Amino acid sequence: MSAPRTIGAEFLGTALLLLAVTGSGVMGETLAAGNVAVALLANSVATAAALYVILSLLGPVSGAHLNPVVSLMAAFDGVLPVGRLLGYLLAQFGGAIAGVWAVHLMFGQPLLQVATKIRAGGPQLFSEFLATLLLLGLVRTASARGDARIPAYVALTVLAGYWATASTFFANPAVTVARALTDTFVGIRPADVLSFCGAQLLALFVTVVCARLPGRRG
Repeated sequence: MSAPRTIGAEFLGTALLLLAVTGSGVMGETLAAGNVAVALLANSVATAAALYVILSLLGPVSGAHLNPVVSLMAAFDGVLPVGRLLGYLLAQFGGAIAGVWAVHLMFGQPLLQVATKIRAGGPQLFSEFLATLLLLGLVRTASARGDARIPAYVALTVLAGYWATASTFFANPAVTVARALTDTFVGIRPADVLSFCGAQLLALFVTVVCARLPGRRG
């Protein structure tokens, strides 16, 4: 598959993911009349449904990583050529931001925003570490088996993770950065972005190291 095609798929897929995440957050919060549980339910279901469709359609094109830590893991495993890694990362971050901005335009909000929602503290960071570790382990294991049900696995894991983790399962540096640019239901204040991404990258490091322990490769 040509590089422009695969990188374009990563941009489009990540943009659509953030459109679903952010848009459903805005709509859910608007219609929930202050009921945070209802807003989170709408947000999580819409995100999981969109994720399943995106992964199913774009997986054959680019692998549908939609996530820098997944692409980095694929590069470490030799699945993604190192020459394409930078293109994937730029497409994911750019697509994520584009998806957030599209939502702002769609709902008549200011294009440029800065999130104010606090997501800080040890429990939140531990949650992000575990969420990312789980996601990477799932992707790596299912991919090694050639399991065609990866879209369902990932979508359902994210759906459950919204409710089962303190951080609501970001597990994605591109998503984290983009959500700092929206002062809506799904936002994260910029001051908390670096620590969230650090927890996600730590999970990547642990995954890669464990995969290279004797008897664990393949």
